[in-house]
Amino acid sequence: MKVNVIGLGYIGLPTALTMASCGVDITGTDKNQELLETLRQGELTFKENGMRELFDTALRSGNMKLSGSCIQADVYIIAVPTPYNKEDKRLDPSYIITAVQDVLKVCPKGSIIAVESTISPGTMDKVVRPLIAKEGFICGKDIHIAHVPERIIPGNMVYELQHNSRTIGVDETWVGETLMQIYGSFCQGNMVITDIKTAEMTKVVENTFRDINIAFANELSRLCHTAGMDVHEIIRIANMHPRVNILRPGPGVGGHCISVDPWFLVGDYPEVVNIIRQARRINDSQPDYILSRVKELMTQYGIQNPADVGFYGLTYKENVDDIRESPTLQMLESMREHLAEGAKVYDPMVTDDVADKQYHDLDRFLEAVKLVVIIVAHDEIKGAVEKLAGKIVFDTRTCLPKAENVVYL
Repeated sequence: MKVNVIGLGYIGLPTALTMASCGVDITGTDKNQELLETLRQGELTFKENGMRELFDTALRSGNMKLSGSCIQADVYIIAVPTPYNKEDKRLDPSYIITAVQDVLKVCPKGSIIAVESTISPGTMDKVVRPLIAKEGFICGKDIHIAHVPERIIPGNMVYELQHNSRTIGVDETWVGETLMQIYGSFCQGNMVITDIKTAEMTKVVENTFRDINIAFANELSRLCHTAGMDVHEIIRIANMHPRVNILRPGPGVGGHCISVDPWFLVGDYPEVVNIIRQARRINDSQPDYILSRVKELMTQYGIQNPADVGFYGLTYKENVDDIRESPTLQMLESMREHLAEGAKVYDPMVTDDVADKQYHDLDRFLEAVKLVVIIVAHDEIKGAVEKLAGKIVFDTRTCLPKAENVVYL
């Protein structure tokens, strides 16, 4: 059975490599010729634990091919970006539309089109089915559709691909069973077959649940700071209750999942959604709140020049090179004319220049600043506590041990 994976980004590439290394006949398709050339030369396009070994295994297997266009296959797996329109908060389906149109040009009758990209509930009915009907196919007879939402996180992709459960949304049970065989080549987790709309909603709900939990922790942190209480001690004690599990507050929510998916529900159901909307507002405003706390610390410690402030971390989470929706970049963008103007930044995982006054050496970065604001808890900074001596450290991730010079969020 031939499988064509469309989109070789953060989701598509590890999915294609994992399937190929497990014996599935895979062709990976992407329109980015530079990306394809990099892969053909045996180089990866992003850093990820276990990806190098997975890539080498896939190449040795001979099951992995690369193409700039879709090919004839039995199953098509679409893993393209799904951004949202910031004005109305609705899903932007343009990448999905293009990918499906490209598949329909070459796919044989009886093939399966499975969308892995996270989409708002109803997208398969409102966007994908009409596209198939427009091309003259009868959905459910000639071309079969499915939604198999991805469930992996940067930093642990390879492990989660193999061990996380999967949801397979289909119209017909046999289509689900066919996809279960393909994903079962590597997936050791539970696989559930359900209807398409339930699969769409389940993925969005998972990330929305986490977003709301994070928002509660962030709002609790603001409340405790205003009231002069230790939020971390309060959370520690509250979590001793068997039915309480409060997360730790942080500098904001980044990445392409938690910071985006809840907006799909806000955009599609504005009259119904309330808690979800407010959680998004809280988490989206957290970077500005962090900046307000930085200004307080500057006043408290007599630091007048923003150039004496350094932000540690540009990625959206620890030990990855993914900067999508990065809280640090949000701070630099929203406050560029104030504090961020002149502030320095550094991240060991980001080798390209993506911000003004960006450093690429930890020692030089620390020498240039008086106040270090830890936005990302990379392993590097956890192991460099002694280098922070003599600095004021604002630890928004609570990743360092308590010390006189360390201030927690």
